Amino acid sequence: MIRDVVTAHPNDRVRDVMKVLVDRKIGGLPICSEDGKLIGMVSDGDILRAIKPIEDRFYHYLLYMAFDEGQDMGTRLGNLANIEIINIAKTKEIICVTEDDDMEKAVALLAEHHFKKLPVIDRNKHIVGVISRGDVMRKIQTSIINAS
Repeated sequence: MIRDVVTAHPNDRVRDVMKVLVDRKIGGLPICSEDGKLIGMVSDGDILRAIKPIEDRFYHYLLYMAFDEGQDMGTRLGNLANIEIINIAKTKEIICVTEDDDMEKAVALLAEHHFKKLPVIDRNKHIVGVISRGDVMRKIQTSIINAS
């Protein structure tokens, strides 16, 4: 588990979060309130989906206003860059594990939902870490080697 978690604030702009993702070479991060409480998750995939032109569905009002279906990608990117990240992040039914959950639960959730990362929270829903697929693979490999 990664304990030194890079997080975003809900009011951070998409451009700033993208910079963090690129500079840190990570694919996503938790969005936390000022007191460290988990309120959302955003991934590079969420940003890519937000860049895609809106089709027949009505998403978030700000996104709808920012993206006219006829706009070219450069215009869409320029508009998206200044939107608050919380507007494209997953904020409902965030799947996570607690500090007390075992590795089996993390493996099951990562596999079932095809996630790359899972936030780890304490009993007050404050972010304490992130478990990645790589963390799980290293743990499994260590277990197999030690069992041999």
